[in-house]
Amino acid sequence: MDLKFTDEQNMLRDMTRDLCSDYSGIDVVRAMENDPVGMPADLWAQMQQTGLLGMRIPEAHGGMGLSLLDCAVIYEQLGRFLAPGPYFDSTLMSAGALVHAGDGAWQAELLPAIAAGEQIVVPAWLEADGGFGPAGVQLRAQPDGDHYLLEGVKRHVFHARAAHRLLVLARTGEGAEAISLFVVDADSPGLHYEQQRSMASDTQYKLTFDKVRIPRSARVGAEHAGWAAWNAAMREGIVLLAAWAAGGAERALEITVQYSKDREQFGKPIGAFQALAHYMADASTVVEGARTLVLEAAWAHAAGKPIDRLAPMAKLFAAKAFRDVTAMAQQVHGGIGFTLDYDIQLYYRRAKQLQMNWWDSRHLEDLVAAAVLDGSGRSIDDPFTV
Repeated sequence: MDLKFTDEQNMLRDMTRDLCSDYSGIDVVRAMENDPVGMPADLWAQMQQTGLLGMRIPEAHGGMGLSLLDCAVIYEQLGRFLAPGPYFDSTLMSAGALVHAGDGAWQAELLPAIAAGEQIVVPAWLEADGGFGPAGVQLRAQPDGDHYLLEGVKRHVFHARAAHRLLVLARTGEGAEAISLFVVDADSPGLHYEQQRSMASDTQYKLTFDKVRIPRSARVGAEHAGWAAWNAAMREGIVLLAAWAAGGAERALEITVQYSKDREQFGKPIGAFQALAHYMADASTVVEGARTLVLEAAWAHAAGKPIDRLAPMAKLFAAKAFRDVTAMAQQVHGGIGFTLDYDIQLYYRRAKQLQMNWWDSRHLEDLVAAAVLDGSGRSIDDPFTV
């Protein structure tokens, strides 16, 4: 494994850091909390201009065609700044599913527009009580002549009000993975939006599909083939979320170290007390370990190696590291760390949110266990409440 960054990767890192410093400061993060759209216009415009919205989209479809390792370098910086917006939902997950689905017509129509930031397509996949596996998809797509009727409820749809279209996972048969992907206009009749509140104050929606009528041409790829495409996109996506978490954890630790130098008690900085110093030493070790595991997973994918085990390991460890480091940071700050005046609570709340979304710890542990015990990488379906 060679993790020495290339000149291009260093340039991508520096460009993203500068962009976020200018357009995704803490003031922007705060302004986007519980915002109905959740998309900073200036940040989005800059990501359009720099081409970052097409980072994983193939060059043949107007993207940059970057490797997962290139993108991990970028996502570390996005995580450091807690950059808000639908860039992951649209340009990584929806675009990734379209690529893996292999539907040339939909790829030609949507991928260039997604890469240019002209179309925002967010996935609608999670439902209540079913977990993260295929059994959790129960929203039905019933054939109706030359159309389908979508009926059911989706939860935790990020940035739904920013979207022009939705990529909906719907059940089209009785088999375990008889699931198809559909492109649905965000303003379709019968589609109802209800904003959900979360501990991270990010932008999520509950969507109710009340006999939403769509043409058969709205289906992406072959019938019943949607889950395989979605699952492949998820394997790649969680590596970049792990990079986001590693970047956030690193920045949270920096904030805490600086606070421990500035805050004095009993005539000396609190960082001089051994108990607190050891907390931060342990956190530094965890952050470095998370970052290394993330980069190993990204490198393996870029080198054409399997990531069935590495991807869930990276997300599991990095998200836990982010949560543990920010919990320690709250302790070092004391009671004031929980107040809205201090920035560390922004990191703490997002760390826990990330741990629960896009495959939570329990599901990731199941995936790792399956890979370790039988080498299959298969999910162990164990439904629980979402």
